[in-house]
Amino acid sequence: MIKLDIINEVVHRTGITKTKAEAAVETVFESMKRSLAQGDRIELRGFGVFNVRPRKTGIGRNPRTGAEVSIPPGKAVRFKPGKELQSID
Repeated sequence: MIKLDIINEVVHRTGITKTKAEAAVETVFESMKRSLAQGDRIELRGFGVFNVRPRKTGIGRNPRTGAEVSIPPGKAVRFKPGKELQSID
């Protein structure tokens, strides 16, 4: 599923115009990005939790040359599915 599929589903279920649905979906995604960038946690009941965790520094290898490469510390977005999402068959 891609963003366009989500927009089309919103149009189908609500009957609003595609332009308004696109603006609504885009607004939701932008607000989620902004919250995660600030380090906030996003909890969607019945779906799951998004949060930002620090990533440790490490040493990787260049696959072509085999040379060691230092990987700087950073942040990574993690998703933990909720109970309802885990029980999908």
